[in-house]
Amino acid sequence: MTRRILALVLLLLPGALRAEERLGYYRFPAIHGDTIVFAAEGDLWRVDRRGGIATRLTTHPAEESNPAISPDGKTLAFSAAYEGPTEVYTMPIDGGLPVRRTFEGEGGRTGALVVGWTPGGEVLYATAHESGLPGTELARIDPATGRRTLVPLAQASEGVYTPDGKTLFFTRFAFQGSHTKRYKGGTAQSLWRYTAAPASPRCSGRGGSTSSRTATAR
Repeated sequence: MTRRILALVLLLLPGALRAEERLGYYRFPAIHGDTIVFAAEGDLWRVDRRGGIATRLTTHPAEESNPAISPDGKTLAFSAAYEGPTEVYTMPIDGGLPVRRTFEGEGGRTGALVVGWTPGGEVLYATAHESGLPGTELARIDPATGRRTLVPLAQASEGVYTPDGKTLFFTRFAFQGSHTKRYKGGTAQSLWRYTAAPASPRCSGRGGSTSSRTATAR
């Protein structure tokens, strides 16, 4: 979260120093090395973190969102509704033809929102395609093979893997109206930790527990 706030500050600063330039509405910043990719005016843009002129990467009439840069810095994953439902697409970081990677929204279901990448080069995204409960689950897809793996975490909405890929820190329940100041109800977001190794399920701070599928959560 701190990195995203810093990215937004860096994006706004050059315009703030020059009164004649109009400030834009910048969203979903993704950072990799000296590169920042963000969404504005319904498209994706790339800019150097030191400032400069942003390069427009997409010009499709549909809106793109949730960009995420691959670990090697060569590929950009994002969500877009090019063909109806919102799905996961990838394209080269320098721009190019987007390739659809998921088909989660078939049959009127909610589509897929990119969350990030795994250290091994899979795209991590949120989907309600197979969720038996309200909300989403997390899934991974390998752009090279198309192999899809569902992460066994009910109602998980966002997450990030540690560099070794063994632990996932995640939140449950997507951003909603319950996110009010001092709210302490059952749908408040908490930070959870998931490891694939068997362990006693625990949850601290909010009470309750997870199933054995979620291993350690605290």
